[in-house]
Amino acid sequence: MAIVGAIIGAAAGGWINDAYGRKKATLLADIIFTLGAIVMAAAPDPYVLILGRLLVGLGVGVASVTAPVYIAEASPSEIRGGLVSTNVLMITGGQFLSYLVNLCFTEVPGTWRWMLGVSGVPAVIQFSLMLCLPESPRWLFMKDDKETAIAVMSKIYNLSRLEDEIDYLTSQAEEEPHKKKDVSYWNVFKVKEIRLAFLAGAGLQAFQQFTGINTVMYYSPTIVQMAGFQSNQLALLLSLIVAAMNAAGTVLGIYLIDHFGRRKLALSSLSGVIVSLLILSAAFFVQSSGSTSVFYGWLAVIGLALYIGFFAPGMGPVPWTVNSEIYPEAYRGICGGMSATVNWISNLIVAQTFLSVVESVGTGATFLIIAVVAVIAFVFVILFLPETKGLTFEEVERIWKERAWGSSGSNTQSLLEQGDEY
Repeated sequence: MAIVGAIIGAAAGGWINDAYGRKKATLLADIIFTLGAIVMAAAPDPYVLILGRLLVGLGVGVASVTAPVYIAEASPSEIRGGLVSTNVLMITGGQFLSYLVNLCFTEVPGTWRWMLGVSGVPAVIQFSLMLCLPESPRWLFMKDDKETAIAVMSKIYNLSRLEDEIDYLTSQAEEEPHKKKDVSYWNVFKVKEIRLAFLAGAGLQAFQQFTGINTVMYYSPTIVQMAGFQSNQLALLLSLIVAAMNAAGTVLGIYLIDHFGRRKLALSSLSGVIVSLLILSAAFFVQSSGSTSVFYGWLAVIGLALYIGFFAPGMGPVPWTVNSEIYPEAYRGICGGMSATVNWISNLIVAQTFLSVVESVGTGATFLIIAVVAVIAFVFVILFLPETKGLTFEEVERIWKERAWGSSGSNTQSLLEQGDEY
């Protein structure tokens, strides 16, 4: 139900972002999440608990759309990828901390109420701190509040860069009345350059889930036990290590995404993911054939660790970073919300089918299927994802127009070539 709530929150989040701004959307997400945490902690029966999970999911869904866009719009292009990836680090780091927090509450009376209720604390902290932060300068310009937007941008850019940003946003604002009339969900599929951008963004979000990351995170204790480690404590300890590796890998991704580039990082990450999944598949196939060797159990755990080590720096942050920067100004909220919705729907499908598929075809075959999906993802990135490292929003927009309509001038052509070289 939390994932269902996230799907609804992400679907509505794009519209909320465009209508009310990134700051208000974040504050709303914090309020909903805190309310959900209180409902869960005080739940007198399972039905109220499920309602609390739904509310928490709504908050997560709105936040998942808002945070990457807000960060991207307030970031200079040369460090935009690293800063958006920091958001992913907060998610993976938060997962690790949640393991530790839950561990602390295992011996406390009312165990699960504390575990679920304390999740409201970060939302309260973020709400308080968010009150001190400005609105996205690009959204302010879009809403004709130029004076406030310039005041915000003056804290981000030096004088010469500030003038360039103001000139561009002013020209965009003059075109905005015409653009606003044309903005619709239908146009995402009707207008070729927006359709291509959405295909790349939504495709990355879907492949992030279908290559199995949340399967590994949700079921890592189960996978460890499948590998032959029957102790619950050992399974949870190894899962804690997996969560720590996920967070550590994201730190590496923050550095690589602006130095190595989005496209290369995604391809390198998927290459390692494919190899790791094949190792996992082989280990489980051998074990299912009747082998009692401890070696294959440890081989599965090593495959699991390698999977996280390759996934976390690349396919973890890249989809969110790419989706925060590839859409035109007027469509950033709508398309960001739609692609996040694709992510959460894919998440739900994978989470609900993984154990059933394992039961039907076996663990080894399941990981082999996920490896095949990762190969398809690799081909998808080669075909549909241009490099956007270091490019301004305007330059990225020109790349999509070039891909949609062919060469429209030497400047656009050179930008596309520059993106492909990366």
